[in-house]
Formats: sequence, C-alpha cells, structure tokens
Amino acid sequence: MTEIFQRFGKPLGGCFVVLVLLWLAGMVLVPGIFMINSSLRPHLPPPLRGGDQDVYLFDNFAYLINHSNHGQIFLKTVWSSALVTMATLLLCYPVAYWLAQVASKWQMRVMLVLMLVPYLMNEVLRGLAWYIILALAGPLNAGLMALGLLDEPVRWYGDGGVVAGMAYAYVLFMLFPICNAIATLEKDQISAARDLGSSAWRIHWRIVLPHAKVGVATGCVFVFMMAAGSYVAPALLGAPGSRWFTQIVYEWFFEIGNWNRGAAYGVALMAMCLSVVLGLLALFRVNLTSAIK
Repeated sequence: MTEIFQRFGKPLGGCFVVLVLLWLAGMVLVPGIFMINSSLRPHLPPPLRGGDQDVYLFDNFAYLINHSNHGQIFLKTVWSSALVTMATLLLCYPVAYWLAQVASKWQMRVMLVLMLVPYLMNEVLRGLAWYIILALAGPLNAGLMALGLLDEPVRWYGDGGVVAGMAYAYVLFMLFPICNAIATLEKDQISAARDLGSSAWRIHWRIVLPHAKVGVATGCVFVFMMAAGSYVAPALLGAPGSRWFTQIVYEWFFEIGNWNRGAAYGVALMAMCLSVVLGLLALFRVNLTSAIK
C-alpha cells in the first residue's frame, strides 16, 4: 500500500485504495456473507421467513453428504478439474519454454497471434466448436476413420470431451504465467549447465522448474478454479451421465428454486477450491502475494 502512495501520491493513491476496498466489499465480501448465511438457513416460504422455524442449521450441507450421487459428482468434479490442470500443465510447459528461451521475436509474435485469435470468440462459441468436432459425424471421427484408426464413429461426449474442452478453454491461463516466469531466467544459466554435462531432463528439473515455480503455481490455481467452476463446457460437451457439480448448483438455484440448498452447494465448492489453492501454494512453497503478482 505504501508503494501506491509513493507512486501516485496520497490523494490519487487513496482513491485507488478506496475503489479496491469497495470492489472487494461489493463483489467478494457481501456476496460471500450472503451465500454462507443462506446456506445455513432452511428453505421456507416467504410468510415463514424470520419466524420460529427460520433458524441456523447444517441440514443443507448434510443433504450433500448424505446424497451419495451428489457427493460422487462433487468428488468427480475435483478429480476431473485436477486432470484438466495436469493436462494443461504438460501441454503448456514445453510451449512456454520454447517461447521464452528458444523462439525468436518474430516466431513468438506469430505463435501468440495464432493462439490468441480463437479467444476473440466467447467461451460458448468455442464450446460449440468442440461440440461440432466431437460429434458423431464430426471431423474427429472422419479423420480417424480416414486414417484407419476407427472402424466406426465413436461418441466422444462425456467426461473425456469435457476435459478436452476445458483444457482448450483455459490453456492460455496456464501458458502465460509459466512463460513469463521462464522468460526471467538467464540463458547463461542453461548454457552453463549444458556445458557442464547436464542432461536436458536435469536442466529442467534442477534449474528451469525451480525458477518457474511461481508461474506454475499461478497457472495451476487459475486453471483448477476455472475448471471446477465451469458450467458451459459440461453443459455442451457432457453426456447425460457425466454431470458436473456446477450443473447441480444451477439446478438448485434456477430449476428447483431452493436457493438455500444451492447456496450450501456453492459454499462447499468454494471451500474446496480454496483448500486446493492453499494446498497448491504450499506444495510449490509459494505465498499468495507472489502467485498473484
């Protein structure tokens, strides 16, 4: 905060601080308190709200625990989000290293343009594009059949399609933090390690990855949180039996109309995401301020 005052002066810096605090209060604190308060109260008709039956209980959370199907979907969402995170990490790390340490300026510019152009469309259109690609008569089946890898079309919709769609949707949120972190690594360190006989695997394990751990942690946090809270990709690419936890939250709010139970499910998802974020930061030994810089 002192840096803001030193850079912009006390009047302008104070305005920035007030605006940030108002944004945090209006967009984070107040909605969070409302969700927690609603999750602990029973679903009652308007005439009974505020009466003797309107007390704080844990019944909405107990319903999630006791409803085995919803609990399984919750755990599947956690596991699938972790799978999306791992897939994007494995895909982005070599690309990020090439962009930051190997590619020339014109190669980097061309690559960045090619990667950014699809993201000029919104997430719904990109999801629909994947819906067409994975369709029974889509180009994926046509290409695999033309190569002789399939005898008949395969239905790709389901958990696999959702993971693929999410990995594509959030790949840049993993790529850019890692690329920015690796770009600050001096090339002389890599050259010195190579001259001393280190293998490529050892160079990455002992030099590049420790240096880029802040970027890796930031990318993992971003991708996991967005995957766990995604609704569009599961709705478009998921099969009837591959539901996502966010779809259940949506049903409680907007189809069933039980906002209290929907709030409890939302709070459970938020608590899970927060636990995973703190766990990732502890795993990479990165503090929160370093991850969001």
